[in-house]
Amino acid sequence: MCTNIVYEWLKTLHLPQYAESFVDNGYDDLEVCKQIGDPDLDAIGVVVPHHRRRIHEAVRRLKAADETVAGL
Repeated sequence: MCTNIVYEWLKTLHLPQYAESFVDNGYDDLEVCKQIGDPDLDAIGVVVPHHRRRIHEAVRRLKAADETVAGL
């Protein structure tokens, strides 16, 4: 199992089972994860609707945190 920032992020979302698929599909950094959309989740293998919603919400929070830091 991979141990990196994406794994830790997914672990906080209670979705660590997707960590290997994320990394295998090139999502090995949170900056890249901020670009995730539905086609990406399909490719990664996230098919459970509430898991998809949880990831989408976490991506929104990552983007919002960036905007706060940037003072936007």
